Amino acid sequence: MKRRTFRIEAAHTGRPLGEALVAELGLPREEAERLVGVGAVYVAGRRSRDVGARLAAGQVVTVVLEEGGQSPLAAPPASAPTLRILHEDADVIAVDKPAGMTAQPTEGRVGDSLVDRVGEHLKRPAGLVHRLDRETSGVTVFGKTPQATTALAEEFREGRARKRYLAAVGPVALPSEGTIDLPLSKDPSRPGRWRATRAANGIPALTEYRVLHAGPDFCLVELLPQTGRTHQLRAHLTALGAPILGDKRYGGAARAGGIEAPRCLLHAQALELGHPRTGALVRFEAPIPEDLARFFAAAGIAGR
Repeated sequence: MKRRTFRIEAAHTGRPLGEALVAELGLPREEAERLVGVGAVYVAGRRSRDVGARLAAGQVVTVVLEEGGQSPLAAPPASAPTLRILHEDADVIAVDKPAGMTAQPTEGRVGDSLVDRVGEHLKRPAGLVHRLDRETSGVTVFGKTPQATTALAEEFREGRARKRYLAAVGPVALPSEGTIDLPLSKDPSRPGRWRATRAANGIPALTEYRVLHAGPDFCLVELLPQTGRTHQLRAHLTALGAPILGDKRYGGAARAGGIEAPRCLLHAQALELGHPRTGALVRFEAPIPEDLARFFAAAGIAGR
């Protein structure tokens, strides 16, 4: 990734962001404004889309000029998936996040994110209240107003949001159903990975599961997380000796039964929570994606 970083000097306090980019990077004003508009400019570590934002002394401005060999101003790929809306009303929008898309923008990834796509649809910032890993597909909800976003976030924080995931895992003799009650902690030997074990001083994590299909090559499981920890389902299944197929970080196989697992085959199939305005329970469901559906078809059962 190619980027430029500069610090605002005291003499330039109050300078507009667009003007600073023109002066510091020698860019034409139109190009500087476009970089801000596509989300390639960060002020004090936070993405800024306001060319007129007044800068303070000491603030660090970072501009991503190239990522993956491509300028952030390049046209997006024609194959970018269409936003799949599952439900929308005055307070809530629920969408089906595709695998491979980040939930929110990060400094290391200027490209498409779900927050960006939903914001474009709403013509204003979207209120993200929970996140799925980049490779995980399925239901994601956003608040359309600050009040709705706060109420939805509370549903998750208080544990009232009920989630159902589906996954294809490697062949292992799992009991037909059970509860995984193993604390999670960062794996010191593998950065970016979590471990599920009682041997470390981890955070509590609880997952209920049910085996939908147990075959010689793979298993299909239903997962009902009772807590919402980072990588909880991936780490819990790995602890049982059944990593999710395609999950390279946790040792999941790339193929099973002659079927390719192109990514971590974890899908957030359903979400149930209280509506932020009425309090009534609402349920959103996302259809099983094609890559996971192939395993359901091979097992001879319908996805549910």
